[in-house]
Amino acid sequence: MANQTVTAPTKSQSIGKYVRSSRAELKKVHWPTREELKNHTAVVVAVCLMATLALWVLDTVFGFGLNMIIR
Repeated sequence: MANQTVTAPTKSQSIGKYVRSSRAELKKVHWPTREELKNHTAVVVAVCLMATLALWVLDTVFGFGLNMIIR
């Protein structure tokens, strides 16, 4: 059985491999069209506004209830 020495890749080889694999992965990404981006942005804004409104209502109701209990 012969002794085989395995050398670790150098830092520049590791960085090059990382960049190549990153580019390969980015080619697989489905990038949204401008219209899809507008629609998704509108959905996110609408959901955030609804969540904000719901939390404000709950805060107001619980605050009113707590004030009624304290007084």
